[in-house]
Amino acid sequence: MATTATILHADLDAFYASVEQLLDPSLRGKPIAVGGGVVLAASYEARAFGVRGGMPGWQARELCPHLRFVSGHFKEYQRLGDAAIRVIGDFTPLVERISIDEAFADVAGCTHLFGPPAEIARAIRQRVRTELGLPISVGVARTKHLAKIASQVAKPDGLVMVDPGSELQFLHHLPVELMWGVGPATKARLAGIGVLTIGQLATTPGWSLERLLGRAAGEKLASLAWNRDPREIKVHRRARSAGAQSAIGRKPAEELFIRPTLFHLADRIGTRLRAKSRPGRTVTVRVRFANLNSATRSVTLDAPISATVILAELAGELVRAVLADHPDEKTISLLAISVSHLEERWDLELELPLGLQDEGRRPGSKMGMARFAADRAVDKIRGRFGWDAIGYGSVVLGISRSVPDEFRELAEKDL
Repeated sequence: MATTATILHADLDAFYASVEQLLDPSLRGKPIAVGGGVVLAASYEARAFGVRGGMPGWQARELCPHLRFVSGHFKEYQRLGDAAIRVIGDFTPLVERISIDEAFADVAGCTHLFGPPAEIARAIRQRVRTELGLPISVGVARTKHLAKIASQVAKPDGLVMVDPGSELQFLHHLPVELMWGVGPATKARLAGIGVLTIGQLATTPGWSLERLLGRAAGEKLASLAWNRDPREIKVHRRARSAGAQSAIGRKPAEELFIRPTLFHLADRIGTRLRAKSRPGRTVTVRVRFANLNSATRSVTLDAPISATVILAELAGELVRAVLADHPDEKTISLLAISVSHLEERWDLELELPLGLQDEGRRPGSKMGMARFAADRAVDKIRGRFGWDAIGYGSVVLGISRSVPDEFRELAEKDL
């Protein structure tokens, strides 16, 4: 690992809400939320009332009666997010974008041109504010993990630099949920054994973390708690998987709700895979129940797939297997599909009809090719007339989209 603090993590503050306030000055300083049925993003003024992304709209209105909802300008999000990343790229070529509104950068080789890392961070913040009109927080540290935590501490609209000599002093008093990989479920489990800060996590015996979180997750978090993070900036990083999920509220674990949701998710994923010619061999589903417990199932195929119907059928079988293993769970709150082991380069290979049981799902079979051709036709129509111009009947008729697909696409990694 580096011995000096040259890693920057830059994160645009309350990005979607900040863009809306930029576009409409009358919204500045007021509590606003992007979305409607579900809060997609909230301004800091709304967060002060407890409003958070992913919250049902009715709950957000109860917490903040004066909350204003806006529908969202997705093209502007993309434009301004790209512009902010380009500002960072003007200082160093070593930029790793991890979402539409945040990126890592290594400025070790650029200090002779632009000054110390802290000065570079200040220059980036000033340019983003002056040229784009948006607030951005930056963390500077020796490792990626610590730089990301520093940028969170810096919010809103601030800069925090962690000196290599005081890393653990800075890190160990912070709440454990600031760590990369600690979500609500992991936070609750750690709290159950009295671990509330990163310092407490660092001193927790490894066997205890392994029993609580599993070996891999326990070892990873223990290392990060001591700021052991050897990861380097990856400029050209292709996604190793493609996934999509849908929070569906509290629905009965019945085919009526499961099938259209899975088709919608498979449609989104399959479209991305086909666009980049990167089918995958492993299909994984995740089912979250009403009690927030989750279960996953996966299958690895002999041939890579990207056809929507095949993906939806496989996902359906996996979800039914999950429900069969959990007969007491009658209500589900989320469904997710991911496809991994993606092909780097792929050409469709024809297969002879051998009467195999899974022949209809093999991309080179007669049925597989017919399904692929139908998908490509759908892709072309959508490319010309828009996503909603055509779709699968079970998707169009059976699912309510509380979260716009344009919003989901902003968070999808490039394949």
